[in-house]
Amino acid sequence: MPVQGPAPARGPARHPGLDHFNAVPPADAEAALLTCCGSRRWAHRLMLHRPYPDLGALLAAADEAGYDLAPADLSEALAAEVSPGLHDAAPPSAHLALRAAHAAYESRFGHVFVICLDGMEPAEQPDQVLAAIRTRLGHEPDHERVVTADEMRRLARGRIIDLVSAS
Repeated sequence: MPVQGPAPARGPARHPGLDHFNAVPPADAEAALLTCCGSRRWAHRLMLHRPYPDLGALLAAADEAGYDLAPADLSEALAAEVSPGLHDAAPPSAHLALRAAHAAYESRFGHVFVICLDGMEPAEQPDQVLAAIRTRLGHEPDHERVVTADEMRRLARGRIIDLVSAS
């Protein structure tokens, strides 16, 4: 019986959406990235580092660029965000409560509330958003800026995955 050697080493799986992203013109790639995070500097930096060998490398670059955002870049990204809302079928009282919570948050911190809800059941999202706003309203502005930047990085990661999955 012949002895088989070790299986050949496999590199990261190719992702057709990533191949497409790597191949599109720079302006198109940057525009697509701006839908993931509204910071022009962040999008431009990621566009310049193409081609990415795999999705993990793109996500790592996105995280690194997110950590490097200056306060003005984060403000620009936040200006492009829309606060999470509720499904139209939610009770009117829930819509009112969420609107009031968003208004209180925006008044305190000067920007929209952002939260990454990836992996959370839709039915749990309204309660999670309200609870998070209540908790985060107690943060000092500097601490909340750090939390917000982390949520933006998480949102951008999920959006990048969606972007290359849709291609």
